[in-house]
Amino acid sequence: MKMFAAIAFAAVTAMSLAACETTYGHHGGAAVSADFVDGYYDDAYGPWYDGYWGPDDSFYYRANETDTFHRDDAGHVRRDAAQGYHTFHGRAARAPDAHR
Repeated sequence: MKMFAAIAFAAVTAMSLAACETTYGHHGGAAVSADFVDGYYDDAYGPWYDGYWGPDDSFYYRANETDTFHRDDAGHVRRDAAQGYHTFHGRAARAPDAHR
């Protein structure tokens, strides 16, 4: 029972952190592993579900699992630190074939 409680606590903690920073991504130099990415975000789009760094060095994101990917043309997601941006670390998205 203690093991189940520990696993449940870890899952809830991870999900609550994801709710604060629902910014996920994949591809490019900022990728930590195949499953996670780091970057900087200014919250302009509000919370979002996941995303990825495209081969054109742009960030693509979606609002939920069934949404289509939108390109961050306005520069609200960055690889480098800047004033007004906070760090994020999140689950990676699989890029659609059109952006590989």
